[in-house]
Amino acid sequence: MAATAPEGHARDAAAPEGGFAPLLSERLRLRPLRAEDAPAVFRLVNDWEVARNLARVPFPYPRELADDWIASTRRRLETGEELTLAITGREDDTLVGVVGLTIDRARREARLGYWVGRRFWGHGAAGEAAARLVAYAFAQLPVDRITANVLADNAASIRVLEKAGLKPAGEGEEEFQSHQRAMPVRVFALSRADLLAAHGLGAAKQPEAARPIVLVSAVALVDGDGRVLLAQRPEGKALAGLWEFPGGKVAPGETPEAALIREMKEELGIDVTAACLAPFAFASHAYEAFHLLMPLYLCRRWAGTPRAVEGQQLAWVRPARLADYPMPPADKPLVALLRDFL
Repeated sequence: MAATAPEGHARDAAAPEGGFAPLLSERLRLRPLRAEDAPAVFRLVNDWEVARNLARVPFPYPRELADDWIASTRRRLETGEELTLAITGREDDTLVGVVGLTIDRARREARLGYWVGRRFWGHGAAGEAAARLVAYAFAQLPVDRITANVLADNAASIRVLEKAGLKPAGEGEEEFQSHQRAMPVRVFALSRADLLAAHGLGAAKQPEAARPIVLVSAVALVDGDGRVLLAQRPEGKALAGLWEFPGGKVAPGETPEAALIREMKEELGIDVTAACLAPFAFASHAYEAFHLLMPLYLCRRWAGTPRAVEGQQLAWVRPARLADYPMPPADKPLVALLRDFL
């Protein structure tokens, strides 16, 4: 982790590579693999103590396989089948290991895998990289569940998965190329429902009179083509990756209309007047920690062009396509009403 890259070799951490902007964590940089990484990949993974824990890696590891494998990761990155990234130091470009997700879009699932070269063990790099990729996946990828298999006796890797938030989900066997036979594995998983529950946003388990009521005001902005604006909650926030109608919590002493006027300026950089906000419907949803009451307004007129002031993703969506976007439980019942109205 302390190795220094040759002068001039480090690249701009924010510059996209192959259409993908590297991910940063406290100490690490996760970027697409490059052809010039092949010698380091071969050197680090052609080690029995590393390879023995990897299901899809043969041992001994042929040098030419590194070139072919890196080329395949670039192709799969472009097609969205896989997101495999080099783990490097944030301040240099020394290859530490690899972390990746194999994505099943039909099932909205991904399988997590990773390895770190033996010389870098004990620094927490695998746990930090895995946690960073898991957070990114739920916020930016079409994924509702992440799984991982680990050798039953690999206590260090089990700690990595726990640090990334995955929980035990069963046991089984898997073919390991390095061992040339099936090996006992423990299965770990993390779902979006688990994340909701961790933030007190899971389904209410039982009626609770003392559960506080939270008032949130939302708006369906409708453009001249009849499309509705949705905003994706950014990484780092509860419900990250889900799409919702723009809006926010109503502050003490505020009206729902005043809250929307403020939120539209802060979130989207547009000016809305109360006269242009038409009450349409409301959502009433019991979460585990609170009860949400959310009035939804319609708005067809505003000043300015909506833009992602807070770094969120925006999408103008045809009413018939609204249901294609994963939403928080409270927003979902409003979709059918809005679709039928528009």
